[in-house]
Amino acid sequence: MPKHSHPQAIILMGVSGCGKTTYGELLKRELGFVFTDGDNLHSPANVAKMASGQPLNDDDRRPWLESICLHINEHLAAKRSIAVACSALKKAYRDQLRNVSVPPTFIHLVGDINLISKRQAKRKSHYMPAALMQSQFEALEPTTGEQDVVEVSVKLPMLEAERQVLAAARG
Repeated sequence: MPKHSHPQAIILMGVSGCGKTTYGELLKRELGFVFTDGDNLHSPANVAKMASGQPLNDDDRRPWLESICLHINEHLAAKRSIAVACSALKKAYRDQLRNVSVPPTFIHLVGDINLISKRQAKRKSHYMPAALMQSQFEALEPTTGEQDVVEVSVKLPMLEAERQVLAAARG
C-alpha cells in the first residue's frame, strides 16, 4: 500500500445502502487509500442487535466510534491515508470522529429514502435489514455549517459522483 507524505482521513458517511463501500473501494483503487468498512469494527453484540431488526442507540455506537478513531489513528501514524465507511448520522458522532490526529474530511453520500431503499432491497449479504432504513433517515442530522463535510448526490450519474468523490479526497 503506498505511503503518503501527508496522510489523509476520509469518512464516507450516509445511510446504509448509499454507496459508502463502493466509493471507499474507488479511493483505494484510484488514490491508494486503505479502505475499511466501519461496520467491520462493530462489536458482535451490535451486529446481533442490528440483524434482529433493532436500531443501535448512542450507548451502542460510542465504543464503536472510539474503535474507528483508534483504527484511523493507527493508519495515520504509519503515514497511510485511510477512508472509512461510517454512517456518522448524528453531528455528535461526526464530532467524535473528528478526534483523530489528522482532521478528517467527511464525504456525505446523499440520496432520498426511495432511491436508497431500492438499492438496499438488492443487497443480500448485509446484516442491516431494509426495515431499519426509516430509522436511519430519522436519525440523520443535517451537515449544514460543518466545513469539513462535502456532499455528493448519489442521484448523479456514476462517473460524475466518482469525479466529485475523488475531488473531495484530493482536497
